[in-house]
Amino acid sequence: MIIDINSLPPNDQYKLLIGTIVPRPIALITTYSEVSGDNAAPFSLFNVMGEDPPVLVVSLESRKTDHSLKDTTLNIMENGQFVAHTVDENLSQAMNICAADFPPTISEAGVAGLTLVPAKVVKAKLIQEAPVAFECEKIAFIQINPHRNILLAKVLMMHVRDNIIDPTNWRVNKENYHPIGRLFGPSYTRTNDTFDMTIPKY
Repeated sequence: MIIDINSLPPNDQYKLLIGTIVPRPIALITTYSEVSGDNAAPFSLFNVMGEDPPVLVVSLESRKTDHSLKDTTLNIMENGQFVAHTVDENLSQAMNICAADFPPTISEAGVAGLTLVPAKVVKAKLIQEAPVAFECEKIAFIQINPHRNILLAKVLMMHVRDNIIDPTNWRVNKENYHPIGRLFGPSYTRTNDTFDMTIPKY
């Protein structure tokens, strides 16, 4: 099958891309606004883009109903800061609650029963229950169409649960770190069934 993806409506392009590029890591992003307070929302168009400086990328979509900017985008535009948290199995149900479209003045984290604590260098709060958190500042917004912005951000500080990383070599202990991944529709995947391969020498 050959698909001319650019000839398809945007909804079908989206369906094909998110259905085949899987699993995707999930960022549960917290932001802060002087007007509306704390906000939390998950994003699965998210990844790491490089180091020196450490850079993350997030795709931020407008609301489908009226194409208005969502609270996460507005808050980052306001102060350029956010915290991206990885999501493990224990955090998955709370993350799903945060996906609902709450009014700006309602804290999704509070409704989901999450504990917000001060970050080290940004105004957005940390989710205490998250296994890993990245305090970030905006590098740039890239608008790819009227309804979607790509956010490039520099990681300022990391917070990692004590048993996940060995501080002597910075390696992750995969026995203690089980982030979930996004598939498509309502489907997610676990990462506790893994295998190793060594790259051969030429």
